[in-house]
Amino acid sequence: MFKLLSIVCLAAFVVAEIKEEENVLVLGTDNFEEALSLYPDILVEFYAPWCGHCKSLAPEYAKAATKLQEEGSKLKLAKVDATVESELAQKYGVRGYPTLKFFHDGKDSEYNGPRQAEGIVSWLKKKTGFPATKLADVEAAQKFVADREVAVIGFFESEESDEAKAFLDAVRAFDDIEFGFATDKAVAGEYKASGNKVILLKKFDEGRADFEGDFAKDKLVEFVKGNSLPLLIEFNQQSAQRIFSGELKNHLLIFMSKEAENFNKVNESTRELAKGYKNKLLFVFVNTDVEENSRITEFFGLQKEDFPAVRLISLADQLVKYKPDVAELNPEKLKVFVDDYLAGKLKPHLNTQDVPADWDKAPVKVLVGKNFDEVALDKTKDVLVEFYAPWCGHCKKLVPIYDELAEKLADRKDIVIAKMDSTANELEHTKIESFPTIKLYKKGDNQVVDYNGERTLEGMLKFIESGGEVGKAAPEDEEEEDLEKEDADEKPVKDEL
Repeated sequence: MFKLLSIVCLAAFVVAEIKEEENVLVLGTDNFEEALSLYPDILVEFYAPWCGHCKSLAPEYAKAATKLQEEGSKLKLAKVDATVESELAQKYGVRGYPTLKFFHDGKDSEYNGPRQAEGIVSWLKKKTGFPATKLADVEAAQKFVADREVAVIGFFESEESDEAKAFLDAVRAFDDIEFGFATDKAVAGEYKASGNKVILLKKFDEGRADFEGDFAKDKLVEFVKGNSLPLLIEFNQQSAQRIFSGELKNHLLIFMSKEAENFNKVNESTRELAKGYKNKLLFVFVNTDVEENSRITEFFGLQKEDFPAVRLISLADQLVKYKPDVAELNPEKLKVFVDDYLAGKLKPHLNTQDVPADWDKAPVKVLVGKNFDEVALDKTKDVLVEFYAPWCGHCKKLVPIYDELAEKLADRKDIVIAKMDSTANELEHTKIESFPTIKLYKKGDNQVVDYNGERTLEGMLKFIESGGEVGKAAPEDEEEEDLEKEDADEKPVKDEL
């Protein structure tokens, strides 16, 4: 008896050691495994205190945790400061912030669901219980529809019917859309749904879409995906995930101010054009008045004087951009542009600056898209190139070291130290995944070797002098640096897409 009481007291002590902030469990190496054993289903956010995306998520995450707490749910939300708990972050493959992992009975899987409270709660419930919200009466159904931009409801005579089972299988395929389930005849009557029926209600475009055809999971999934996005969707923090992680990989982006005189006309004509490319192309509007959108406009090499503008991107294998020959937002010309793209007639568009008049005056040579191959692929020289972004903190930290390296090797005619702003210049043969990226283009055969050593004068000197042999493998003591480098604030916008 004494032994049993001791075990109970010890368990109570351990639970007390798991602190909470706004109903979110605060975990670290010392209590992580204990939390997994206490809570069979738990969503864990690995975050960095300085990460902007983490700060935006925090209030929604806390709101979701509070909602689950108030409902008496066994589902739990937790967070781990990955900059402190680096070993834990490394164990679970955290390479950027925030990273969310869902643990069921101790086994983890990636969370790619919504970043708003209601969506987080819905996603968790879908993964751990009945995947749809049961709508017991008309009032419940009306509230379900009113609270959502998109609401999909399945009406069935029986929860055990083959049609209902196919519907519930389809529901589990979605992370960012909420589904309702009704067997009450009064609810079906309210929405004019007889027999087994699935409808999609939305607060945009035509407002409603009815599923027609055989009740098969793939058909239902196709129906929901094809009708749940607006014909012209506005890019913002909430819609970005649905836009860029969705099934449609071809996107036409319209960059324009909502204050422009012809905005309504362009908006209407673009929506009309989009009807002809449903399930083929996603039409996206980027409001150039919004400061938060400056990163995406910068990625496309657009300045204020370029607006309004159009770009088309393909996200199939790697991100490829296309630019129309004309800047006019003319629906007929846009149609020709889109048709030519779908027919494979267009060549990718690559950003490039003009070659600066003094590009070779300083020890560090300045490369742009137009002079890169001429300089970097010179077979008589070893050329070290830093690919950087002006806003990248790691790049700024590297500047004095890189300048010193160039000065030290200034008299070497067979070595060039160069840099290129990869936010303004792109190369068809070289894709940059994070900043800064350093590559050596070797003389003779132009073999390309990535530098993954310490960002020190000594480390880079050894790399060059060894012909790229010393420093091409990442040092074992730089995991935390790599984690920081991989954060979204240090990655090109294309990686956020």
